[in-house]
Amino acid sequence: MNVVKRAALTAYWRKHAETEQPLKEWFATAKSGRWSSMADIKANYPKASVLNSERVVFDICGGNYRLVVAFKFSARIAWIKFVGTHAEYDRVNARTVEDF
Repeated sequence: MNVVKRAALTAYWRKHAETEQPLKEWFATAKSGRWSSMADIKANYPKASVLNSERVVFDICGGNYRLVVAFKFSARIAWIKFVGTHAEYDRVNARTVEDF
């Protein structure tokens, strides 16, 4: 997958060091992933929450942080839409959030 807005992940883990390794692991998995459906994502991330046909919420650091990603499987693209604490996540609409 081509991951769009990787710089947002880097900026986030610079502020929240405990997220660096989990976000790097997620990025590596997504970049090398051959995902063509939400079922493929759930196979790798059983605790991920599928919001609709394009968006998924991933728990980071045991659920203390959330990562919202939109997928376009036909183009092999994953867009980072949001990364933040659980409390910050509670203040956004994960189905529509575009930038953070």
